[in-house]
Amino acid sequence: MATISAKDVQTLRQQTGAGMMDCKRALEEADGDLEAARKLLRERGLAGAAKRADREAAQGAVGLAVLPGAAAIVELRCETDFVAKAESFVALVDELARLVAEKGEDAASARQEAVDDLRTTLKENISVGRVVRFVPAEGSVLGSYLHQQAGRGVNAVLVEVKGGSPQVLRPEDLPEAEVAEERATVERMARNEGKPEAALPKIVEGRMQAFYKERCLLEQPFVKDEKRSVGQVLGGADVLRFAQVVVGG
Repeated sequence: MATISAKDVQTLRQQTGAGMMDCKRALEEADGDLEAARKLLRERGLAGAAKRADREAAQGAVGLAVLPGAAAIVELRCETDFVAKAESFVALVDELARLVAEKGEDAASARQEAVDDLRTTLKENISVGRVVRFVPAEGSVLGSYLHQQAGRGVNAVLVEVKGGSPQVLRPEDLPEAEVAEERATVERMARNEGKPEAALPKIVEGRMQAFYKERCLLEQPFVKDEKRSVGQVLGGADVLRFAQVVVGG
């Protein structure tokens, strides 16, 4: 059996992120061959990861990349916020976002080995979540926003605007059944509150406006002037599409 030096153990540990004793045992089994030991650790790590695959991954981070001609959001999921804040985890989600912006949504799958390595070293159920890529049409521009928390992105938004956490852009984009149900509910509430019959249409309409503001981007208050809506600020501009990716959402 080859003599296993502390230097070799340290080298393998730096390459894989595995524990010192795990590295030492792998080197002993591989008769000192660093590459063989690395493969052993990877195989064992993936086997362990398979056992963790059913565990809920409700935490994570989102990466946002905006390049000339394209932008992307990528979500990387994990089990705990402790892992989500790890430097290696944040670095990978940012790398994935850049790759997707450069090459397309399928580019994220090309780094599956890196995702598997994180699952091995961080010992959690880690996977790629939502992947979004915008390439603006001629005459339109992209806007973006990334909210960070504890060093990682947790809420990313892309908006494509032409000419100038909502579910849809406009009230008319909401499902008719959902709007009808809400209208019936607020009318019933107003009647139960004893509101005058003549005042019901105005009361219902006021409450429906609040409903629209919660769900429609163009109805929401502009962040820099809440007296105006996003639609009013845009003026004649058209929002072509938007995407929002929130950790755990």
